[in-house]
Amino acid sequence: MAKKDFNQLALDQAKEFGGKLSVVSKVPIETRDDLSIAYTPGVGAVSSAIAKDKSLVYDLTTKKNTVAVISDGSAVLGLGNIGAEAAMPVMEGKAALFKRFAKVDSIPIVLDTQDTEEIIAAVKAVAPTFGGINLEDISAPRCFEIEARLIEELDIPVFHDDQHGTAIVVLAALYNALKVTGKDIGDIRVVVNGGGSAGLSVARRFLAAGVKHIMVVDKVGILAEKNADQLPPHHAAIAKITNHENRTGTLEDALQGADVFVGVSAPHVLKPEWIKTMADKPIIFAMANPEPEIFPDEALAAGAYIVGTGRSDFANQINNVLAFPGIFRGALDARARKITIDMQIAAAKGIASLIPDAELSTTNIIPNAFDGDVAEVVAESVRHAAEAKAEA
Repeated sequence: MAKKDFNQLALDQAKEFGGKLSVVSKVPIETRDDLSIAYTPGVGAVSSAIAKDKSLVYDLTTKKNTVAVISDGSAVLGLGNIGAEAAMPVMEGKAALFKRFAKVDSIPIVLDTQDTEEIIAAVKAVAPTFGGINLEDISAPRCFEIEARLIEELDIPVFHDDQHGTAIVVLAALYNALKVTGKDIGDIRVVVNGGGSAGLSVARRFLAAGVKHIMVVDKVGILAEKNADQLPPHHAAIAKITNHENRTGTLEDALQGADVFVGVSAPHVLKPEWIKTMADKPIIFAMANPEPEIFPDEALAAGAYIVGTGRSDFANQINNVLAFPGIFRGALDARARKITIDMQIAAAKGIASLIPDAELSTTNIIPNAFDGDVAEVVAESVRHAAEAKAEA
């Protein structure tokens, strides 16, 4: 069978349909009465009601089920800084996934600026339209300040999926991988290779979930607190809460005795011989795309016990689509103002729970995005966590 050329198929689809999205009315507009209800004069009564009580915007408009997918085009997939217009197909795709998997309506918005203050101002200006904001493909380190400021300054959930969506699905995979290997989360040693937005979020979520021993490795080597004065602020901050032994050195050094490798970095940086120095039953999550840090066959031949990647053509695909639709579905349903770390860990546990213990294996630690109840289970987990927080 000939291998499918998905690049050409995507181009053909874009040309045929002129994009992935359309706007469809939920109400009938077929008669003069319909027109008078949907628009003038009837719509004025709806606006007047909201003017008297702004909270009614959730009950009387699409805000309660609509998310903005916003990018500045500065870090798009593996393509880099390709600009606003070129980011649009990716944002459309994200919006289509929101609808397909969680029945969440979403609008792609690309911004013709890469200035932090201008992005924050633009998002705040359009925020009244939406029940949530999904930030996408914004380069580090700007993405950290943009997300943090918007979380603080808006009263709707703001979520940078490139950071936290990845971390949540990796954490779900870790939960199940530990069941298969028989290891305890508090005992394992984890190496995160890649100090960008995803890697730092993985480290923080792992710590919140109970991992005690983590080292983050970037181009300069192992991030250590004793070198914090030589590091950029986001690396110095993570160095202070990881690597408690204050070790320095290379990725090869970090992997000696480690139980888990999480790669959110670059192709082919993990050498087979380094896996041989890891602890018994090593877990390898190599998620660089399109080519991982090491291919599964190489990793397994070198002694890896469980291997996951970001690719659909290998076992154990670690894919953000398992997380973000259900996370926003749950947050919207709970009318949460923030997507907290507790909600994110609940999402990871929900994803992990979708594979019964009896069905777990080295090649089956994470569900398929097309398993019918993934987003529903994640949404329910997130909603419960949000409501528990509200009641506390």
